[in-house]
Amino acid sequence: MSSIAKKENIEEKNFYTILEVSKLLKLSQKSIRRYIASGELDSIKSNTSYKIPKDALDTFINREKENKKVTYNLFGEAEYEEKKPIKAVKRTDLVNWQDISSSWTDTKSSEMTFVDCFCGAGGLSKGLEMAGLQGICGLDWFKEARMTYRRNFHHPFVLGDITTEEAKNEFYSTVEQQLNGRKLSLVAGGFPCQGFSMAGNRIVDDPRNSLYRELLEVVRNLNPDYVLCENVKGLRSMLGGKVEEKILSDFKEIGYEMHVTTLCAADYYVPQKRERVIFIGNKIGKKIYYPKPILTPDKYVTTGQAIEDLMTLPSTPEFNHVPTRHRPDMAERMAALPEGQSLYKGYSDAWKKCPWNEASCTIKENHGGVNIHPKLPRVLTAREMARLQSFPDDFIFEGTKNKQLIQIGNAVPPLLAKAIGLAIRYSMEDDSLHS
Repeated sequence: MSSIAKKENIEEKNFYTILEVSKLLKLSQKSIRRYIASGELDSIKSNTSYKIPKDALDTFINREKENKKVTYNLFGEAEYEEKKPIKAVKRTDLVNWQDISSSWTDTKSSEMTFVDCFCGAGGLSKGLEMAGLQGICGLDWFKEARMTYRRNFHHPFVLGDITTEEAKNEFYSTVEQQLNGRKLSLVAGGFPCQGFSMAGNRIVDDPRNSLYRELLEVVRNLNPDYVLCENVKGLRSMLGGKVEEKILSDFKEIGYEMHVTTLCAADYYVPQKRERVIFIGNKIGKKIYYPKPILTPDKYVTTGQAIEDLMTLPSTPEFNHVPTRHRPDMAERMAALPEGQSLYKGYSDAWKKCPWNEASCTIKENHGGVNIHPKLPRVLTAREMARLQSFPDDFIFEGTKNKQLIQIGNAVPPLLAKAIGLAIRYSMEDDSLHS
């Protein structure tokens, strides 16, 4: 294939046709054309057809006009009817804090077992293993994540789309074989949350949210004692808190009493102020615990403490440490950028310079934009990002450098997962913690 053909092929993957959008949104092609004509759905005209950029579709689904109902008059012109604003759900977190510090440095092995859905490279799995739990199986669709997971874990990984029967059957079969008659203690995993939307007072799902329903099905079928779900902090305020309410309600319907709160990774030795919403539930009547913070903000592990020794390390691909070379003008801009600020306006999480004497800002691979080194005029290497995510140095990431960054940026910090795993063991009254 020529370079021109390859470029055209890549560009095609970044666009949808009207037919594809109509199938994704379960709307007629006529409706999609109306949205294009009204300016609500951005498109690019190519000859006699329209192409819809993927980013434009995301913007359309999550458009600011969520608080308006759109109708069309006889002339096909959009008219909007104001909806009543979504009233925020007021609820107080019910949190039972458990001191895990006595079990942190000398963690005993447990008989408790877990599977990790949507596991990516395995940050959550690594942390649960650090907490003494036994991994049974990981599941994800990302090919490079499979390569990384299989390199770093002894238990199986199933590569596939969990929405397909083939992937589900392979996953369930692998779990059953690995358990070999033992009880499954925990189903863990994160799920995409951007697909929730409202119709009247009822929450509806768009196609991107199917993975949430699949997680419910996995839990229903595998019937574990515990469930652990991790997600972005912003989920809590989505639709005035109704998304969080729906999740709690859905799990209760299948037998799980679920609690939720927000944890900061830096409280558990992660050199990063990464906040995540954590759902923990069980169906066996046990008290639900969350890990009590181990560190206070004045004791947080800093960016400098985590990565200073890597500043003089030569490029070492096998260690995921390959510094990026930048144009002189770009390097100069990076060097002049104050800590905590982004190189580009409009980017809140990408191209941001990490603070040196504090725990890092959130580490995130964002469409090619990664965090900037506090002392050197370049972006962080994959290994530096892994350090700030609390991955141990013997955890090696596979794939191209860009794929490594995606895996690391999307991961749950292992030490945060370790803290949660220990809290679940206390909830289970796991005697091996104290043996």
